[in-house]
Amino acid sequence: MLVQRVVSPATRLESWTVLGGDGLPVGPVERYLAYLTDIERSPNTVKAYAHDLKDYFVFLGQHGLDWREVRLEDIGEFVAWLRRPPRMRGRNIAVLPSVTAHCSESTVNRKLAALSAFYQHAARQGVDLGELLVTWQPARARRGSWKPFLHHVNPGAPVARRTIAMKAPKKLPRVLTVAEAQAVLDGCTRLRDRFLFAVLHETGVRIGEALGLRHEDVAAAERELVVVPRHNDNGARTKSRQSRTVPVSAQLVRLYADYLHGEYGDLDSDYVFVNLWGEPVGRPLAYGAVYDLVRRLRRSLGIDFDPHWFRHGAATRMLRDGVPIEVVSTILGHADLSTTLDVYGHLTAEDARRALEAAGWFAGREVRL
Repeated sequence: MLVQRVVSPATRLESWTVLGGDGLPVGPVERYLAYLTDIERSPNTVKAYAHDLKDYFVFLGQHGLDWREVRLEDIGEFVAWLRRPPRMRGRNIAVLPSVTAHCSESTVNRKLAALSAFYQHAARQGVDLGELLVTWQPARARRGSWKPFLHHVNPGAPVARRTIAMKAPKKLPRVLTVAEAQAVLDGCTRLRDRFLFAVLHETGVRIGEALGLRHEDVAAAERELVVVPRHNDNGARTKSRQSRTVPVSAQLVRLYADYLHGEYGDLDSDYVFVNLWGEPVGRPLAYGAVYDLVRRLRRSLGIDFDPHWFRHGAATRMLRDGVPIEVVSTILGHADLSTTLDVYGHLTAEDARRALEAAGWFAGREVRL
């Protein structure tokens, strides 16, 4: 089996599918991936689901299982299968405990989440499914106002919960130090590239959101950037479904003006970041060009970084400087505050000490130790 990129001839929208051994799309997977494309999920999201489901159907084929008749025990075997190195995934191959796991716990959990979503979609389409990734338990009272879709129809009905998940170690987001961020900016020989990384560093926007910026989204007088969900010719996408306004500094606005005056000139384009030295000139800058730039900077600076690290760094700096987490969540464009808490609600020992000292915890104590 293999994952294949597809492009609609009518809309030119990119999507992905899974081809079987006969070279044809795998029916149930194709229907689900088409559904994800129809509801405008990111092509990267569809691609990730395609790879996850491809692994699952390869496993089913090796074990002679029908996807509609899988038991919970089979899913447990699938987890063990994922953890094995690919060359050791045959049915009759014994694997020693000392062998390094191929898939991390977080990767396995992501694949299980993809399966759960796949089966929920199949169930909604009327496919008769047995006991799979969910178990039926009495509904519990929830804190807050959130309720499941159609909860009011039968509020006491059982709810589906996934029963298999691996305990994954908590990973802190990767960030650039101040010196590293400065080195990346100073390593850019062109104002366009420096401005791009400066936008990422100061605002925490995603690289796709930066590449989708139009000149009308930059309010210089107000010192604001507006991130707008829209279709972009370079394939750049925003994860947020709603527009959001991000305050910026006067220094960033000046760098934007220098870029327009020094390099952009009278070029006729709506996009802020465009091809200026490579063909076709004036076309919006694409992901590939940015990652080519990143690879060149990695080699010249000796710094291993990714554009997303700037987003992590911006969020971490805001929180360490005392910006309320709900404000940080709004600036980042998270749909739910819990996302911000889960990713960035961490404190190092140094952060904790700083907060305790600011609160006077170590001074003027009533009890002498």
